[in-house]
Amino acid sequence: MPACRVLFGAGSIDRLPDEVKRLGATRAVVISMPSEIRFAEDAAARLGEMSAGVYAGVVAQHVPVEMLRDAREYARKLGADCYVVVGGGSTVGVGKGLALETGLPIVAVPTTYAGSEMTPIYGLTEDGIKKTGRDRKVMPKAVIYDVNLTLSLPPRIAGPSGINALAHCVEAMYAEDANPIVSLLAEEGIRALARALPIVVREPGNVAARSDAQYGAWLGGTALGSVGMSIHHKLCHTLGGSFNLPHAETHTVVLPHATAYNRAAAPAAMARIAAALGAADAAQGIYDLIGTLGAPRALKDIGMPGDGLDHAADLATKNPYYNPRPIERAGIRELLENAYNGTRP
Repeated sequence: MPACRVLFGAGSIDRLPDEVKRLGATRAVVISMPSEIRFAEDAAARLGEMSAGVYAGVVAQHVPVEMLRDAREYARKLGADCYVVVGGGSTVGVGKGLALETGLPIVAVPTTYAGSEMTPIYGLTEDGIKKTGRDRKVMPKAVIYDVNLTLSLPPRIAGPSGINALAHCVEAMYAEDANPIVSLLAEEGIRALARALPIVVREPGNVAARSDAQYGAWLGGTALGSVGMSIHHKLCHTLGGSFNLPHAETHTVVLPHATAYNRAAAPAAMARIAAALGAADAAQGIYDLIGTLGAPRALKDIGMPGDGLDHAADLATKNPYYNPRPIERAGIRELLENAYNGTRP
């Protein structure tokens, strides 16, 4: 199971300088998106003389290698010996790519519910193909969960971000290398996210619900980093890398249908997922939860071209991940059709 220092709670960002010092770093570059620049500049100010600068050039999802090279060159010129990544999954992904290439440590400060900060999994996109891998080198050395940094996350982003974390929990339940401990973590993560996300969307200023969602995201990321994933993640990587679809929204749309695809092949896991959701059926419970969040439920609504479904099915069935139900092109094509139209599973 991935191991790193985890700091949790309102005001935990105050401990950022101590975490950088603990790593023996003296020149940390803060990585962020332009939309997170206020948090990045605050982090740099807290670091004081340990701050080498702010790179706010993370402008695309799925970590294009060209952007990664730009960030690496910026940090190299400043003599960086540490990266502080402030933001969501895309920003954390850039930090991971930098760590993979340079071996320098990361301190992660998540501002969404992606959960990727708790995993040794990285993804890089080149020539329209997203390639993923696992390497403990990319794991952050410390993760700081400060709920105050999530309060400005709009409901339209918070909902899909939380479903992204939910997907990690769901697939951990029927993973090839699932084990009782990870299953308990994943089940608790589903329960936490299912109760927190509707409140976060309905009452964006509810700190307790935001903290509960962070807790669920941490559990989801820990589960994702501990066991293998299956068809859901394979499909999302395919759709995101090949069609440049938004990451969290893609997870949101696909998850009910990937769950339905595996429904009969993993009945014990499905029963636990449904119970954690408070639903009679796992796939339908996820679909209904997404509806309460006002999040997208159809690929056609998030930029997927209808004439790309066959190509996506071909890509998703090449070099497939383990899955409890055999990966069959006809079944995957049907799954994608249902996801494209947003059909209730």
